[in-house]
Amino acid sequence: MSSQSFSKQSDITPFQQMVASCSGAILTSLLVTPLDVVKIRLQAQKTPLFKGKCFVYCNGLMDHLCVCENGNSKAWYKAPGQFSGTLDAFVKIIRGEGIASLWSGLPPTLVMAVPATVIYFTCYDQLCAMMRSRMGERADLAPLFAGAIARVGSASVFSPLELIRTKLQSERQSYKELSAVIRSSVVNDGWLSLWRGLGPTILRDVPFSAMYWYNYEKGKVWLCEYQGTRDPTFTITFISGAVSGSVASIATLPFDVVKTRRQVELGELQAMNLSGQASSSTLQVMKRIVAQNGAAGLFAGFMPRLIKVAPACAIMISTYEYGKAFFRQRNQEQERALVTLHASSS
Repeated sequence: MSSQSFSKQSDITPFQQMVASCSGAILTSLLVTPLDVVKIRLQAQKTPLFKGKCFVYCNGLMDHLCVCENGNSKAWYKAPGQFSGTLDAFVKIIRGEGIASLWSGLPPTLVMAVPATVIYFTCYDQLCAMMRSRMGERADLAPLFAGAIARVGSASVFSPLELIRTKLQSERQSYKELSAVIRSSVVNDGWLSLWRGLGPTILRDVPFSAMYWYNYEKGKVWLCEYQGTRDPTFTITFISGAVSGSVASIATLPFDVVKTRRQVELGELQAMNLSGQASSSTLQVMKRIVAQNGAAGLFAGFMPRLIKVAPACAIMISTYEYGKAFFRQRNQEQERALVTLHASSS
């Protein structure tokens, strides 16, 4: 089955893979973002968000750090509301502010999240196909290595961009002043400062990616054999994506807790113009969490993360696979039409 999957990779072009992943990324963000918007509104109700305070905004594709603006009482995360729970918040936000409010803050984050997802998924497919052709009997391990390498590449490219986006937001500057912001960061803190915070991201995302793709490919093959089908259906890819995403999110939860804590810490230092000040290392943050909350503190937010990651992974991968299947069928039909045309003309 895995060799069959590999042979099918050549039936579609990298551009078609990019279109399929782009469609999946946009659909995932549209369906998952409302969950995080409601979560942030509920958190803001308990703990008011003041100037310089940071929070993590997730659109189902990436985590983005948001810095609260000074005097911006009209910001979506500061909108007044008394909610008794998640469902109550959904209903009251839709009734009082309109359904579009469930996607507050989404457009600016998509500028970075969609290209990052497209590069990540396309690189994974290309790497996996190449590795399977060269690994022989160990070809089953190709998804594990391809997933890890693709994530390292994607994170390394987009980590500086995300840091610059946060800096632009905290200093309330426009994208026209982008070059000045980059220049000042490099002059003050050196080139490596652009990758500040990459360590915790790698520690969480690379193991997650490796486990996710390995378990996804294994689960997809097993379900195909169980269902007695050669080609994975939408249901098979959806279930495989949800289960593999859940397993990977549970296994990497401690790194997610540390990464979020350090991301917020770096953002608040930046908001106070103290970005040159040394922030805590990943190990120091981990020790602090254990000292304050015990080992259980590293697994805080278990259910919220699972509720967010499982559907995001399921929607993204099933849409992506559906898109690839669509292009594969389209290419085969065009090829058959060309063969028929050639045969009739000769």
